[in-house]
Amino acid sequence: PGGNTVTDIDGNIYSTVVIGTQEWMQENLKTTHYKNGAVIPNNLTDAQWLATTSGACADYNNNPANTTVYGKLYNWYAVADPQGLCPTGWHEPEDWEWNVLVKTIDPNADTTCIGSQSTIAGGAMKEIGTTHWASPNTGATNSSGFTGLPGGYRFNIGTYDYIGLSGHWWSATQSSTTNAYNRNLYYSSSNGYRGSNSKTSGFSVRCVRD
Repeated sequence: PGGNTVTDIDGNIYSTVVIGTQEWMQENLKTTHYKNGAVIPNNLTDAQWLATTSGACADYNNNPANTTVYGKLYNWYAVADPQGLCPTGWHEPEDWEWNVLVKTIDPNADTTCIGSQSTIAGGAMKEIGTTHWASPNTGATNSSGFTGLPGGYRFNIGTYDYIGLSGHWWSATQSSTTNAYNRNLYYSSSNGYRGSNSKTSGFSVRCVRD
């Protein structure tokens, strides 16, 4: 399933895929503007990244070539901003919407835990091969069509790591005053993971259709 596209306010065009009852972007978000046209601050210094409680985005290692492949990294404040990060008709997925996705892939998945929700969902969500994922890219089949990429992340202190090794995607749902839920995939595992990380971390974003 799939074959549709959606265009963000910057003119970036994304393939989409239908997975069960949901339609997801098949690529990571790249926009530098909220849907109302307001600019999202980009590539803050490490100190600025750590200090801000407003929306911000970054190119991994401040290199736009990484964004071309893996999309931008956003702090959670950008995801939660009422100006809207996702294109019109789409939205930032809540934690429960990620759970629906994981349950569609694996009906036996644990949607309450922090940690591994499923031993197979990760493989079903990862792009196959080692063009982008480090070897061995364990269990990768991309049978869901999600085509998850290892965009790495920006630590809350501002530094970057793990491109090629892991992919991390925000949900719009807080887990505490300082943290929010996210989903994680790793090159060395077929598991799909649910995490709770600092809102000042920089993760990838996927959008889901309203």
